[in-house]
Amino acid sequence: MSSWILVADSAHARLFNAETTKSALSEIEDMIHPEAQQHEQKLTSDLPGSQAGGATDSHHSVGGKTAPKEYEAVKFARELCKYLEAAHYSQKFSQLIVVAAPTFLGHLRKEMSSNVAKVITLEIDKDIVEQDVNSIRGHLPTILPHLTT
Repeated sequence: MSSWILVADSAHARLFNAETTKSALSEIEDMIHPEAQQHEQKLTSDLPGSQAGGATDSHHSVGGKTAPKEYEAVKFARELCKYLEAAHYSQKFSQLIVVAAPTFLGHLRKEMSSNVAKVITLEIDKDIVEQDVNSIRGHLPTILPHLTT
């Protein structure tokens, strides 16, 4: 089975396949999360507003404390992790390398199932999702790490 390489940020993810530890990458999936690219105002326009705080003249917003852009990033991380879980269950890959923007890498770690987390052989905290495939391969070790069984 092959290695998959996930390269992602909060709005864009690309999946690559590497057949051997020295092979070039071939892109197998390109996923966009357009909500994460919208301006904050557009994301909050349909959210509940603020309410008066009762006896005092304080105001508070209705809802959670997560910023809309961060909420969308977590949502995208969750979607990616579900996709990876299904692909791993279907035995489409045996190991995974994750390259992600630092903050998004944290979201992925929190959302990743233990089954998929066990097959991660390398994590790199870089935002390189918009680079071409050869540049992305250049950020990886010459010989990709692999799990020993």
